[in-house]
Amino acid sequence: MTGRTTASALGELGRIDLLLASPECTNHTHARGKRPIDESSRATARFVVNFTRELLPRWVVIENVIQMRAWDGYARLIGDLRSLGYHVEPMVLDARDFGVPQQRRRLFVLCDLERASPRQVQGPPTGAATVASILDPPDTWPTTPLRRSGRAAPTLERADRAIAALGTGKPFLIVYYGTDASGGWQRIDRPLRTLTTLDRFGLVTWVDGEPRLRMLQVPELKRAMGFGVAYDLDGVGRRRDRIRLLGNGVAPPVMAAVIKALTGDRASTECHPMAQRALSAA
Repeated sequence: MTGRTTASALGELGRIDLLLASPECTNHTHARGKRPIDESSRATARFVVNFTRELLPRWVVIENVIQMRAWDGYARLIGDLRSLGYHVEPMVLDARDFGVPQQRRRLFVLCDLERASPRQVQGPPTGAATVASILDPPDTWPTTPLRRSGRAAPTLERADRAIAALGTGKPFLIVYYGTDASGGWQRIDRPLRTLTTLDRFGLVTWVDGEPRLRMLQVPELKRAMGFGVAYDLDGVGRRRDRIRLLGNGVAPPVMAAVIKALTGDRASTECHPMAQRALSAA
């Protein structure tokens, strides 16, 4: 691939083919809680323009929450990328359309310096994977009685709504830290609701006619993000650190499809060997 800047400008970096950017997203959503919006945090997206102007990579991909489109600096961001000569195509992609067992809608801004960016990115011709597909076998993880002493009343209320809808003996998930029209629970024959940085999904199963509860575990949440077995979090902080890392991540099958849509056959013939391996493993 042809370099776009001088060697002196790039130092020892060499040619830059692809820039992947996921600017800070918390202040675009309600994830910040009751704290006021931090505009300086939102403005970290401007760094993408700075790096793009300096490096002029062939392709740029920006990923963020869909609420970024409501930011008053979004139009300027898109305009500045176009002023640098890029063909820019924003789109919203849902991970469940790419074989990922999770409903995860995210904004992707695709930029190509030489030709029109693809107007759509397609996933594999398979149905959506479900929560059931990510669960470890029964008895892999310890459980506790759902109705044990001290269990929070809202947790039991959510479980009761699920049992009333499904009947006894059917496993389901309780969804902590958020309310919605689903009543704080979900079925396991559907994709997981959006994984966040919080430990928020509890699995209810049945033993001898009694409901028991455990939280989804890190290996299961890795599958929910679409990571393969080679992605190893052993030694990475504590449980909450690993869940935060996953919740901040980008589902690999989605990003792989985006890159393939941008680069076409060049992904397998011209990209750096490390990039080739990443694409083939996704």
